Amino acid sequence: MSQEEKYIADFKETILGYYPISDNAFSLFEKIMTFNLFKKNEILVYTGQIAKTIYFICDGAIIAYVTDNFGNTYNKNIFLEKQFASSRVSSILQTPSDFTLQAIEDSVVICMPYTQYKKITSENEELKQFYIVYLEKNWIIDKEQREISLVMENATTRYIKLLKAHPNIYKRIPLQHIASHLGITPTQLSRIRKDLKKNDSNQHM
Repeated sequence: MSQEEKYIADFKETILGYYPISDNAFSLFEKIMTFNLFKKNEILVYTGQIAKTIYFICDGAIIAYVTDNFGNTYNKNIFLEKQFASSRVSSILQTPSDFTLQAIEDSVVICMPYTQYKKITSENEELKQFYIVYLEKNWIIDKEQREISLVMENATTRYIKLLKAHPNIYKRIPLQHIASHLGITPTQLSRIRKDLKKNDSNQHM
């Protein structure tokens, strides 16, 4: 299996994780997708730009961040392998994106033009069902759980949960982005990491 075939298999596995579409339905995705390599720090979507593409990350990491009037950046999300990244509201409403999408590592992605993606997901019943389930999972369930987590859980708990989901994330993503993603300062994150290491070493004594 070539690297490209592996990426397509990963893409298909991710789609099937949401809804069991047929090979015929999946072939509609294959017809509109292309591969692209974004170098580390390369911008995929600028703030103020209308987003025209949906990205599936085959390999690498992409962050979404907001910049305030003083030039301070706030991390909105971190996207890793087998996740979709896009400025979905910008694509749907055809309005300028409120945030920037940037590769934080060299990243191989599958690109799908939003207009073609929307056309096939509205015309094919299986893809329509996939799209509904995807939106429910990512825009309603996960979003609500993250909002509750920010209010109800302390930063240490949120960091531990992030590590459980992505064990090596601290080796790949700069700590300031992880801290912003958790809603804390880099100093607070350093303190949490120090405390966890201390607790871990104490347990092994």
